[in-house]
Amino acid sequence: MKRFAFVLILLIAIVGFFGWAIAQDAGYVLISYDRFRYESSFWIFLGLIACLWLLAMVVHWVLGLLHTSGALVNPWSRRHRERRVSKASRSGLRELAEGQWSHALGHLRSAAEHDHQPLVHYLGAARAANELGEHEQSDELLRKAREREPESGLAVGLTQAQLQIARGQYGEARETLNALHSDHPRHAYVLTLLQQLYVQLQDWSALCRLLPELRKHRVLPPARLSELELLAWTAALEQTGQASAPSNEDALQALNQKWQTVPSGLRTEPLLVRAYADGLSRLGADAKAEDVLYAALKRQFDDRLVERYGRVRGQDPARQLANAENWLKANPENAELLLALGRLSMRNALWGKARDYLEASLRFEHRPGTCAELARLLAQLGDNERSNRLFQEGLGLLDQSSSNRIQTTSSS
Repeated sequence: MKRFAFVLILLIAIVGFFGWAIAQDAGYVLISYDRFRYESSFWIFLGLIACLWLLAMVVHWVLGLLHTSGALVNPWSRRHRERRVSKASRSGLRELAEGQWSHALGHLRSAAEHDHQPLVHYLGAARAANELGEHEQSDELLRKAREREPESGLAVGLTQAQLQIARGQYGEARETLNALHSDHPRHAYVLTLLQQLYVQLQDWSALCRLLPELRKHRVLPPARLSELELLAWTAALEQTGQASAPSNEDALQALNQKWQTVPSGLRTEPLLVRAYADGLSRLGADAKAEDVLYAALKRQFDDRLVERYGRVRGQDPARQLANAENWLKANPENAELLLALGRLSMRNALWGKARDYLEASLRFEHRPGTCAELARLLAQLGDNERSNRLFQEGLGLLDQSSSNRIQTTSSS
């Protein structure tokens, strides 16, 4: 209230001053230039200047309002276009995450066409089109993204490879990823996608060649990388051992060459040794397979290798049996070793010893395979009654094992 009274008094004083000044002297202003001539009193001229200043301020305010206005004042203003693009972007990205592919495609494509940085919108629209089965439109959107932002070749290429893998276009995805790998050899995600693609294609040889780069650039955790390395080399050996070749000698040479490329630190792994020995046996090189298994078992005893050692047909069955019996001293209750000894004893026609070993194996662990081996031996020895019982027992163990696997699968 006091401030209002003060302003009112001040305003009255100013008006009174101007009234007194005008009454004292109206003043005179003359402006002349060439043929132009302007005459007025000083106070009218001062009022004209004040009106011009006020007009300029109003024009400045109106222009600023038009520049920053929304749809009510100027529907075509730049700010309104940015709002529409932003709204389309938010809606499209949300719909993409929600799986509303058709709506997401429309909004993201519209946002991409009007945005100065359209990459994210084009990539999202391409994914939505791919989910709708519109593969040509998806590829076209990726092409536009590359044209609008030429420096985004890596992002576009990665998205294209992912979409090609999702479509099952593994050959095209491989070409795309190989091109990206050539341009970006250290890029972790390019290497990851290549690794996943090789596993999908079961191209184990290519994966084995990629493994050193995966380790060098630390693309995967050490434990996962070691697991993948073991899987890849094991599968590569199995694949080579099963591959068709013009001759058995060529296939055997390819298998031996593949074994030589296995990293030295992995050649003692039981899974790899077993895969190599299986390939040798399959190609008729049982003698070498027996040597490989024996050398590995001398370094480290392993049930999986013992099982193979009992099956492989070496050059000297007696020596093979003696080797296996030497391991029995340190592993007297090993059911797998006793089974292998039973099989080797049968190969040497030592029927009584074979029976003892197989029965001992059954005492420590009931297995269908052991029951079958002992049943065959007993049938050969004329004990048909017990042989039939063992066959039935083995079948029961197989049925029980199958039921357990089904229950485990159902519960998982």
